[in-house]
Amino acid sequence: MNLFDLTGRVAVITGGNGGIGLGIAQALAGQGCNVSIWGRNADKNEAAAASMAGLSGKVDSRVCDVTDPASVNAAMKATLDTFGRVDGCFANAGIGGGGRRSFIERTEEEWRTMFATNLDGVFHAFQAAARHMTERANAGDPFGRLVATSSLASIFGTARNEHYAATKAAINALVRALGVELARHGVTANAILPGWIKSDMTAGIMANEKFVANVMPRIPQRRFGEASDFGGIAVYLMSKASSYHTADTFVIDGGYTAF
Repeated sequence: MNLFDLTGRVAVITGGNGGIGLGIAQALAGQGCNVSIWGRNADKNEAAAASMAGLSGKVDSRVCDVTDPASVNAAMKATLDTFGRVDGCFANAGIGGGGRRSFIERTEEEWRTMFATNLDGVFHAFQAAARHMTERANAGDPFGRLVATSSLASIFGTARNEHYAATKAAINALVRALGVELARHGVTANAILPGWIKSDMTAGIMANEKFVANVMPRIPQRRFGEASDFGGIAVYLMSKASSYHTADTFVIDGGYTAF
C-alpha cells in the first residue's frame, strides 16, 4: 500500500466544519480516509460534509459538545457503529484569546471557560479515541493517531491573551505525555501549530488597519498560510510514514514571526 493511501482508515475531527479543521477533513477524505466531523452546530457540520461528497472517502458528521464527556462518548459510539473503527482523532475545537484585558483583570468565569473549551475538549476526545485504539491494539491491530491543533502562543506567549497561551501549552504537555504512554500500543501523539491561516474565521483580520500596518509586514512574504497546508501534515500523520514521529510539534508557515 502506498504510504499516503489512507483508504479504509477512519478519522474523527472535532471542530472540522470550518477553517483548519475543514482543510484537514478535505485532505484526509481526498486520500480515501473516512471522516467523521464533530461539532456543536449541526447545520455547519452537514454543510461541511456535503462539500466533500465527491471525494473518495466517506464523510459524515455528529453533533457533539467536546466539553461534555457524555456527548463525546455518544459521538464515538455512533462513529464506531457507522465505520467500525477510528484510526485518528484530530482535536481542533477551541476558542481564541477572547479579548484584550490583562491577566489581573480576568474573571474566574473567563478562565474556566477558556480551559473547558480548549483543554477539556482535547482531553475528552483523546481519551475516547485512545480507549478504542488501545483496545484494538490489544486485539492485534496496533494503529492510532492523536493530533491536537495547538498554537504558537504556547511557545512564545501572547500579550493580553495569556490564559489562551496557558491552555495551549497544557495541550502540548498532554501530547508529550501521551506520546510516551501510548507508544507501546502503536498510537502516536503530535501537535500542529498554525501561523496565520486563511479561513472564514480570520477573514475579518484584514479589515483591521492596525493589524495590516503593524503585523503583516513581519509575516514572511506578507503571506497567510492555507488550511490545505495543515491538510498535508494531517495526511502524513495518518500514514504509516509517521509511525516513528510522536510527541512532535509541526510548525506551519513560520507564523511566530508575526509576534
